[in-house]
Amino acid sequence: MTETVSAMVLRRPGTPLVREERARPTAGPGEVLLRVEACGVCRTDLHVVDGELTQPKLPIIPGHEIVGRVAAVGPGVTGFALGSRVGVPWLGRACGHCPYCASARENLCDDPLFTGYTRDGGYATHTVADASFSFPLPEGVEPATLAPLLCAGLIGWRTLKMAGPAQAIGVYGFGAAAHIIAQVAILQGRRVHAFVRPGDAAAAAFALSLGAASAQGSDAPAPEPLDAALIFAPVGALVPQALAAVKKGGAVVCGGIHMSDIPSFPYALLWEERRLLSVANLTREDAREFLALAPTLPLKMHATPYALAQANEALSDLRDGRLQGAAVLVP
Repeated sequence: MTETVSAMVLRRPGTPLVREERARPTAGPGEVLLRVEACGVCRTDLHVVDGELTQPKLPIIPGHEIVGRVAAVGPGVTGFALGSRVGVPWLGRACGHCPYCASARENLCDDPLFTGYTRDGGYATHTVADASFSFPLPEGVEPATLAPLLCAGLIGWRTLKMAGPAQAIGVYGFGAAAHIIAQVAILQGRRVHAFVRPGDAAAAAFALSLGAASAQGSDAPAPEPLDAALIFAPVGALVPQALAAVKKGGAVVCGGIHMSDIPSFPYALLWEERRLLSVANLTREDAREFLALAPTLPLKMHATPYALAQANEALSDLRDGRLQGAAVLVP
């Protein structure tokens, strides 16, 4: 009798996910089969489901913040014991030979695969992943608190690194990524000012509870000139506001994969060597760095669990701003 797995599947953008029973996938060469313990619900998943990222493999099983146990290994795979815990991020595979891969910039690979977008992801009881893009995770930790590290944490980490040695940092959009990386920055001795959706008192209180030096609406001026601003909200209008808040030589780093159009702004906002940067994906080195660092820090992870069948509810709560921290599916 063929073993089956349950999965939440996107058949067409702009429509709800549908639960399906499928034959259990098998691990091919270089791959591992994982029994999913938890999968974070990321804003990128929302962009896929809502059709704002326009080239998914369809039908697709979303989800790219995967915590799983190795259930089987494919030909040629070594170093993965059955039952061991691993994490799988957004970048599911890089070609290894394009000019970007050859220059240690695999996040810009010309022929990548993306978990939950161009290959099936973790909104399922089982999934297959490339072994070389799967990372060991610690035992003795609730999988729901580990899942957000695989994208919110990793993208936050790359965004913070691109900001350079900034001491006064503005964080625009205080969701899953911001609530992790703000804590990292504070633990490093930096001052973090949170900018939330105007009128969202709960988000402001949440930021202050995690140690932010201030929290205010994104339409308010910064309490002090900023060395850098990190933008996680997918709102292009925040870019000129952030540029106006940073000092000469400061950086504005856009951490999301999708953003609404940036309105025109006067050159004076960019002048004096301010930098406007975007983050694209991640590298395995980012993952190794951050996944080694995170367990050593007293991070307070805020994860709201949902059953696999509640994936549409979790996406809706994220879309409508009803979450503090991260949403996580627990099959």
